[in-house]
Amino acid sequence: MKILSCNSNRPLAEAISAYLNVPLTEAAVRRFSDMEVFAEILENVRGEDVYVIQSTSYPANDNLMELLVCLDALHRGSAKRITAVIPYYGYARQDRKTGPRTPISAKLVANLITTAGAHRVLTLDLHAAQIQGFFDVPTDNLYAAPVFGKDIEESIKKNGDLTVVSPDVGGVIRARAIARRVDADLAIIDKRRERAGVSEVMNIIGDVKGKCCIMVDDIVDSAGTLCNAAVALKESGAKTVSAYVTHGVLSGGAVARVSSSPLEEMVITDSIMGTEAVRLAQNIRQLSIAPLLGEAIKRIAESQSVSSLFD
Repeated sequence: MKILSCNSNRPLAEAISAYLNVPLTEAAVRRFSDMEVFAEILENVRGEDVYVIQSTSYPANDNLMELLVCLDALHRGSAKRITAVIPYYGYARQDRKTGPRTPISAKLVANLITTAGAHRVLTLDLHAAQIQGFFDVPTDNLYAAPVFGKDIEESIKKNGDLTVVSPDVGGVIRARAIARRVDADLAIIDKRRERAGVSEVMNIIGDVKGKCCIMVDDIVDSAGTLCNAAVALKESGAKTVSAYVTHGVLSGGAVARVSSSPLEEMVITDSIMGTEAVRLAQNIRQLSIAPLLGEAIKRIAESQSVSSLFD
């Protein structure tokens, strides 16, 4: 087995490498003066089982291109099997046509990754489960639920009655899975989105009065929905409000918005490398998903069950 890291999240790749006790493969992934991406694998990979770790987070297009170029380099270097390990799959929110002449970019990116040479894809908490079907190669979609469930048991459950809250109807399945793990009630926030990027909380379905509310979601970008939901929960009598989100995109003024919100804490994973603002924020905490990804990689390499990780 060989593990190769591109540049989007080197600390996560190093943590996975440490978990597996496998050193990172030496490679040069750099830019020419016009920002053209160049990759060179500095070790022999002929006949090897190679895992390329790269989140396609900001800058999404640059990081995606790095992944594609590295996949092509490994393919041309005669690697036996190439697995694209994509902790955060960018373009996942474009998983369907939202208008008459709009793209399905999640499918386009899947085609690019497959064409570049990936034999398998390993990712985490896809925005929509059906994106697995966009790939023409085997795809494993991991879930952060076990990591979140363990942390909730250790840090929040002792504070009182828990209610897991889905910030929208689309996230109910994800929230229910967490609620089942921590033996908590479930509530749903019904919101109406007037236009893209703007959300308005309309109604809370479920009992949250006097409860420690935990919102669960896959992506936090502008954090507008999450912060509005936190305000609504507090106004409805919630004792405390916190959030567990897999992918902390946190673009624009999101960190400042979270810092000034009623959220006691927002927990994110390190699927996207945290910025300086994230590290300095008082109510944002990162959990490592390196052991989860590392164990999945180990099981794939040894042809063992990956789904049993979530039993």
